[in-house]
Amino acid sequence: MTSQVSSAAEKADEANDAVLGGQRAPLSGTTGTTGGDGKEVRRLDRVIIRFAGDSGDGMQLTGDRFTSETASFGNDLSTLPNFPAEIRAPAGTLPGVSSFQLHFADHDILTPGDAPNVLVAMNPAALKANIDDVPRGAEIIVNTDEFTKRPMAKVGYATSPLEDGSLEAYNVHPVPLTTLTIEALKEFGLSRKEAERSKNMFALGLLSWMYHRPTEGTETFLRQKFAKKPEIAEANVAAFRAGWNFGETTEDFAVSYEVAPASQAFPTGTYRNISGNLALSYGLIAAGQLADLPLYLGSYPITPASDILHELSKHKNFGVRTFQAEDEIAGIGAALGAAFGGALGVTTTSGPGVALKSETIGLAVSLELPLLIIDIQRGGPSTGLPTKTEQADLLQAMYGRNGEAPVPIVAPQTPADCFDAAIDAARIALTYRTPVFLLSDGYLANGSEPWRIPETDSLPDLKTPFATGPNHTLADGTEVFWPYKRDPQTLARPWAVPGTPGLEHRIGGIEKQDGTGNISYDPANHDLMVRTRQAKVDNIAVPDLAVDDPAGARTLVLGWGSTYGPITAAVRRLRAAGQPIAQAHLRHLNPFPRNLGEVLKGYDKVVVPEMNLGQLAMLLRARYLVDAHSYNQVNGMPFKAEQLATALKEAIDA
Repeated sequence: MTSQVSSAAEKADEANDAVLGGQRAPLSGTTGTTGGDGKEVRRLDRVIIRFAGDSGDGMQLTGDRFTSETASFGNDLSTLPNFPAEIRAPAGTLPGVSSFQLHFADHDILTPGDAPNVLVAMNPAALKANIDDVPRGAEIIVNTDEFTKRPMAKVGYATSPLEDGSLEAYNVHPVPLTTLTIEALKEFGLSRKEAERSKNMFALGLLSWMYHRPTEGTETFLRQKFAKKPEIAEANVAAFRAGWNFGETTEDFAVSYEVAPASQAFPTGTYRNISGNLALSYGLIAAGQLADLPLYLGSYPITPASDILHELSKHKNFGVRTFQAEDEIAGIGAALGAAFGGALGVTTTSGPGVALKSETIGLAVSLELPLLIIDIQRGGPSTGLPTKTEQADLLQAMYGRNGEAPVPIVAPQTPADCFDAAIDAARIALTYRTPVFLLSDGYLANGSEPWRIPETDSLPDLKTPFATGPNHTLADGTEVFWPYKRDPQTLARPWAVPGTPGLEHRIGGIEKQDGTGNISYDPANHDLMVRTRQAKVDNIAVPDLAVDDPAGARTLVLGWGSTYGPITAAVRRLRAAGQPIAQAHLRHLNPFPRNLGEVLKGYDKVVVPEMNLGQLAMLLRARYLVDAHSYNQVNGMPFKAEQLATALKEAIDA
């Protein structure tokens, strides 16, 4: 879905907006208009909704459809899918709960939200797994059909929470979703089990009515998705409409809500909702086009990186070739071979796969060929938490190879930024003839936000010339090709495509002689080559670190990667409360920006929030001898803004 956002659009009324922690709070109780159904319509400035149920209840699809309609409506948004690693986790159990959280607003937002204003719980497990996150006074919509003795006993409910008073602090809406769905679909001749599967569409219809979301897109989507089974498509459409009609007619839902488009949140342009992995895929395709090179992906499927393989396989028309290898080592070997052959080589993986690829990454360092290693980080070690997020591969990317094998590292900060980060990583790889790590993570990969589709003429030219003939003259006047004769500015060696007459040369992992590329065991030559490869990475051109410090603060919060949204939201809260704090965020982690040391020494306190046990903080302390304070979390979930705001205030006051 795309939407046009005009900077001249009518500005939403902000006069009565309450400020809560740097973001405007929902205007609960603000009187609006009366809808066509005679019910009150209240105006809110933001809402956080969480759909939760079994992993087979379709919560991810439900959330995705609500998100798509919200994006087409023009709201700013941020999402947090959260699901088990198992293909079909045990039904009705706490480990099997799948959820999808969506934060949407009429203004600029940065995170999926700390706590849901609305929880849709499809069964007792979904309620119990999420109730601790729900604030008092929030709306809870529960599927009462599932609150029977056995499902409740599975999760430890001795009595029904719908009847024992434990939910008195919330605005509970008991809805027999399963019964109502089956009743709505009785004319389709489906079995009870088949009809039950559409209860997520009933819930989606109810929430779409409740928040005035468009419906045409979802109905079109359902008919396309089930085009080969039109009776199933129409059944889902009927369930979706039945949910909408239920909200419109039932007395239990006396109020619906409106959240105006975020007309002032974005520059003028064409926008679409995009996930991090999709943005990264598009960035890789764009990089291939900008470099005028075929794009080759050698990959082995692994969560949460597999979506990139799936997406790139659809785009052969852009010169993309994808190879699903038998294992991680074969995947990167093929990608490096493609780079040797003159393609933009890419391999995608997660932390466990990086460990397996490490020897070939070292080979790429030795061969000095452009190669992109896309690491979508997840919880570890070993298999770890395949569907949960973490930032714990930084040191592995920095040092996880034998010998001195420096590799540049780039990290996107938001889902949409994955597009630009992919192009930046390709720029470095092609310009300096080096493998490059791109460190995304599960939070960015699966989350989504609006993305402004760029004008193609605003993108950089990545064209890199191949070697075409001799580049060195011997003492006797003979012209020869030296594969390791370097560009004096970038220290990059020539890129010679195999088969070019006169450019035959050796490749392999054994140390090469400077210039000629012949095998060399000479100590002095090895010392020179090691230092030259390091100097090449150290001298990569990256922008200086920008610091946001409007009030001359004495405390700096420094982040990298996906912590950008929660950190920025926390900083907004502190500044709104009168607390001075500076903020900076790193995209380039190797090499660091040249002014980083100067920036760090300009503050009395430096706080580094990370979803690991302090890997960036350790690098900063070692490199710049500053007392960087770590604030760490490794629970598989992103930081919450309020949590960070509290920690940062304690650092300011200490």
